[in-house]
Amino acid sequence: MNRTSKTKAESRSRRHARIRSRVSGTSSRPRLAVYKSNRFVSVQLIDDTAGKTLAAAHGRKFPGSQSVQARAVGEAIAKAAKAIGITSIVFDRGGYRYGGQIKTLADVAREEGLVF
Repeated sequence: MNRTSKTKAESRSRRHARIRSRVSGTSSRPRLAVYKSNRFVSVQLIDDTAGKTLAAAHGRKFPGSQSVQARAVGEAIAKAAKAIGITSIVFDRGGYRYGGQIKTLADVAREEGLVF
């Protein structure tokens, strides 16, 4: 068996596992977990100590291109976080490259007041 050939999904899963070994959210500083499919981007604010999702936003609620969706999702999750009194988070990019939609989402969340 050739160990070097992996699918994109397997490679992303391994990267995400590496990131998750170092990143964990608490109730005062939850983890902002990003998931990106071919059509949408979604995010969750997760308290890993309690195992609960505190807030979430999904791109299917916002029409437009993927970059427009990423911008809208970033704004939505920042507003939801502020509504429950959260200003500081830990960013979990989910094994995706920090560019494109992921970077747009993170930048907008920062502009809206979240501290990474």
